[in-house]
Amino acid sequence: MSKGLALSIAKTHLFAKKKQTLIASLGVMFGIAMFIVMISFMTGVNDLLSETSLTSTPHIRIYNDIENNPHSIIDEAITDSTQWTVVYHKKPQDRKLNLQNPFRLVEEIEKNPAVMGVSPQLTSQVFYNAGPIQLGGSLAGVNILAEDKLYNLKAKMRSGNLASLMSSNDGVLMGQGLADKLNVKTGDKITVATPRGQLMTLRVLGTFRFGIGTIDNTRSYANIATVQRILQKDSRYITDIQIKLFDLYQAKDYSEKFRRMFPYKAEDWETANATILISFTIRNVLTYVVVITLLVVAGFGIYNIMNMTVYDKLKDIAILKATGFGSGEIIKVFLFQAMFIGLIGGLAGLLLGFTLSYMMSQAPFDGGEFLSVDKFPVVMKGQFYIFGFAFGMVTTVLAGYFPAKKASKVDPVSILRG
Repeated sequence: MSKGLALSIAKTHLFAKKKQTLIASLGVMFGIAMFIVMISFMTGVNDLLSETSLTSTPHIRIYNDIENNPHSIIDEAITDSTQWTVVYHKKPQDRKLNLQNPFRLVEEIEKNPAVMGVSPQLTSQVFYNAGPIQLGGSLAGVNILAEDKLYNLKAKMRSGNLASLMSSNDGVLMGQGLADKLNVKTGDKITVATPRGQLMTLRVLGTFRFGIGTIDNTRSYANIATVQRILQKDSRYITDIQIKLFDLYQAKDYSEKFRRMFPYKAEDWETANATILISFTIRNVLTYVVVITLLVVAGFGIYNIMNMTVYDKLKDIAILKATGFGSGEIIKVFLFQAMFIGLIGGLAGLLLGFTLSYMMSQAPFDGGEFLSVDKFPVVMKGQFYIFGFAFGMVTTVLAGYFPAKKASKVDPVSILRG
């Protein structure tokens, strides 16, 4: 039997039951459309969170970690090895947080060809005072040019400019959210107080916006010398060295290398953002599970409809077999029906999925204080459409194969005898 004849018979069966054919095609269509919409949206969310976190996070951070002293005074006093002691609520070890010879470390790190930029920092928790308003936050003393190389601060400035900070010994660049809460603008003065009571009046030289509430609502930048003066520290007092690499995926390897080179903790961005990365994986798994379930359910619908078609067409099948149609040719007829349903439903699903994804990408969305986004984050990639269509076709073909196999085993003699 030619493919043309098998296809003609398949079309006749499909159009004889238009309602069933439509329902089966709609099942495939909605399954593929929901897959495209969900995977496009979840990928957009993951990309947005990844971009916002990486634009504000160094690939590697070198710092002096707070540690608990493993030995107590009692341990040193008792020399008898047969005795043991237990000390509860031990306080952290009194250890300075600054790095020794920090600028020599910076020079060593900059020699590495994998390093794109290095920014030494001095960071402290402070209280910002503007009139009756007092807010907690962090003040980072930085080389503003090095910091700009790491985080592209110029593009994030909302008022003022970076050059003004370079020539000022009492200036500060403030997060836009923090400035709004303090009700200050460029040119206004604020008072900064440290937990140990040091005070200094600073002038706001500009505001920036990373698009992340935890940064924009708490962080400010000043020159390293300015923060050292506030904290009453010498010119070598540095608490952090932040590093960006040309290839961020080498951060874990290089953090291990720097940890061996220097007596300090080196934390890579994957470790620092482990919770966010795990949430990406969980969202992707949930998305694929839900959508594949939808397509499998649609496949069961096709399976039931094909089974009903086989039952309704038993006499037709018997006549075909009696006139010389083989089992393989009967299977071919019903597989063509399943493929037709998958093709129509799949193409309609691609169109619906694209339409819904585009509409969602244009819909307004308020990220509030935490994310700087005005529309739903949607990523439309061709691979999503290819995968959705391919999976839909495979599902429908498998759903049609088993009823087709059943139809091929029909005994024409017993059917025609009734």
